[in-house]
Formats: sequence, structure tokens, C-alpha cells
Amino acid sequence: MRAGVVVTGLGLVTPGGIGVEAGWRAALAGVSTAARDPRLAGLRVDISCRVPEFDADALLGRRLARRMDRGTQLGVVAAREAFAMAGLADGDWDPARVGVVMGSGGSSVDGLLDICDRLAAGRPESVPPMALPRSLPSAGATEVALDLGAAGPNFATSAGCASGLTAIGVARDLLRSGALDIVVAGGAESLCHPLTVTAFAQLGVLSTRPGDPCEAARPFGRDRDGFVVAEGAGILVLERAAYARARRAPVLAHAAGYGAGSDAHHVAAVHPEGRGAERAVRAALADARWRPEDVEHVNAHGAATRANDAAEASWLARVLPHRPPVTATKATLGHAGAGSGGIEAALSVLTLSRRTIPPTANLTEPDTALAGGIDLVTRVPRAGGRRTALCVSTALGGQNSALALLAC
Repeated sequence: MRAGVVVTGLGLVTPGGIGVEAGWRAALAGVSTAARDPRLAGLRVDISCRVPEFDADALLGRRLARRMDRGTQLGVVAAREAFAMAGLADGDWDPARVGVVMGSGGSSVDGLLDICDRLAAGRPESVPPMALPRSLPSAGATEVALDLGAAGPNFATSAGCASGLTAIGVARDLLRSGALDIVVAGGAESLCHPLTVTAFAQLGVLSTRPGDPCEAARPFGRDRDGFVVAEGAGILVLERAAYARARRAPVLAHAAGYGAGSDAHHVAAVHPEGRGAERAVRAALADARWRPEDVEHVNAHGAATRANDAAEASWLARVLPHRPPVTATKATLGHAGAGSGGIEAALSVLTLSRRTIPPTANLTEPDTALAGGIDLVTRVPRAGGRRTALCVSTALGGQNSALALLAC
């Protein structure tokens, strides 16, 4: 019999602020954190959602902060919070039974461009020795494991914008196998770089709405035109349920099921009917042994592009015709790539533990043409005794992940 898996700790670093409480308050407020970004000045899209007052030197120490890129810094700070919440910061645990799985969207853009600049200037000898280690996709997992002293497996999952949620699913599988007692999992990334923003803009997936940046991203809105890039980290501490019980750990939720599926449709376009996401969701439901009507809330991918939201509405209508309440928190916190799956999983855990669904920002005119209609939570939080939640992530390459969560 495979072991049950529970969530015992959360860590958040988001454009809403540093820490779980700051991120939760921002999500409940339902006001976009988007603003003009000086680093993006002169580009066609010059807005982003950045983490305010993030002083890496103060939080991590200058020496440690300097060897990390921005996304890794965010991830380590979030992991520390999650580990402390789980009561593990000073606990008695076997390092070899603690693993780390971090979602990663790719290599460090800043790190690689710095190397290119030095080479272009004819100064290869000036490339720092740590340039390569800090730029690897696995750097986030490496640094979290080093920081926490986790000596079990540590590695990165890379599945585009589904990387963070995929990491949590893989972590759950490691725990169910009995190989580990604890896994720190989630995602961290900063997309707020001119190169990244330019690339997304060329794909036509970023909002170009004029006026107030806070009104740009409108998931499932009639006039939606894309998302706003962001940065952030969302980390969960997952444990074998029996291990958590034995050490009397605080249990926030049960990781009841996980599923993944591929669109196998296009390298950069979502399947118009969301078939890959449907496969992921049905797999998660089967893994949790739930019926579709058991789902009481969905934290949607909600990228606010014309195609993605239409595809998401399509699978929602087919798989969950009972229309559970849906929210899309990217409207508030932006799209942090690999970080978003972890952030949204953490928010889903909080939704269950605090019996409140955050609203979708900017949704004044829902798109009534979307298949089947969606019960969207808008304007203000919605209270309720929710017992189950589904968190879904999709990616440009057709990767899809779904996590089923059960309240304690």
C-alpha cells in the first residue's frame, strides 16, 4: 500500500510581498501588483510584477546572495519559510531522507548574458568561476539543498510554466515510494528580464493594454489580451503522512492526487480544446479516487491569453460540468513561470485551510462566450467550507500538471 502524503509547510515570495501572510493578503485583496518596470523601459511591453523590497544581501548575506541568480534567491528564502513552518528548522531528521525538487524554466538569463558580454569584450578571463554553477537549471535545487542540509535526491523539473507544479507531483511520488520522509518542492523564477519579456512579446502572449498596468491582465475576461510577467517562489514541504504524524507535525492539507498530460499539438500553442490539461486533471482525479463532482474549487492556470483561457474553459466544461468556483490568481500576482505552479499550489492549500477563495482581479466583464460558462470568483473573496481543491498549470510546449488537494 502506497503511503499518504501531506503538506506541512509553505513558503511564499511574491509580488504581494515576502512571506506567506503577505502573499495571502495580496491574493485576497484582488488588486494587481503590476507596475512600470524601469528595467523594461523602451520595450513594447514595459510592465511587470516584481517582489517589493527584496534585499537579497540582507536576507541571505552578501556572499551567498552573490553566487545566486534572482530566481534562486527567491526560492531559498521561500524554502526557509516553508521549512520553519513545518517545524523542521531545528528538528531531528535524517538528512539522507530529505529531498529537494525545484521547478525550473531554464538557465539563468542574467548569468549567461553576463558571460556573453565578457566574451564579446574580449575578456574571457574575467568570467567568474561560479558563472556556470549559478546558471544551471538545477541551481535552485542545489542551493535549497545546501541551505537546508537536505542530503537526499535534489534535482530540477523543467516543464515550462508547469515546472513548479510538476516538481510537487514528482516529490509526492518520491514520498509515496517510501524512498524519502520529507521533500521540499515547488518553483521559483524571475521573468522580469528584457530578453524574456521581448521573447514573450514576440509570441503575442503579453498584455499590451494601454493605461494603468494594474488593469492589464484579465483572465477569462471578454477583452483579455495576455498576461503580465512576474517573479516569485512558492515552496511546499511534503511529508509521508505516517512520518508527519509520528513527529506531530502541523498538517495543512493532504496531497491527494497528481496527474500530468501532454497536448502533443504544437510547440508554442495550447490545444484548442485543452486535451492535455483534461488528461492531467482526469489522472489527478483518478489518483485521488475522486469523482469529478468531488472538486469544490479550482485554481486555474488563467494566463489571460485568448487561446489559453478558451482551452481552459473547454476542459472545465467537459470534466467539471457542476461548475465549481474558479479563481485565477495570476491576475493579481502575475505570471512567474516556473514559480507560478508552486505559488498557486500554496494559495490552494491556504484556500482550504482558511476556507476562503481569493478573487480574480480585473474581471469586470467575463467572457460569456467561453464554453459552458465558469463560476468565476470576482471582486471580493468568497467564503465557504471547501474540502477539496484542484490546482492546474499548463505550458507553451504542451505540458500540463494537476494537483488534487484535500483539507484536513
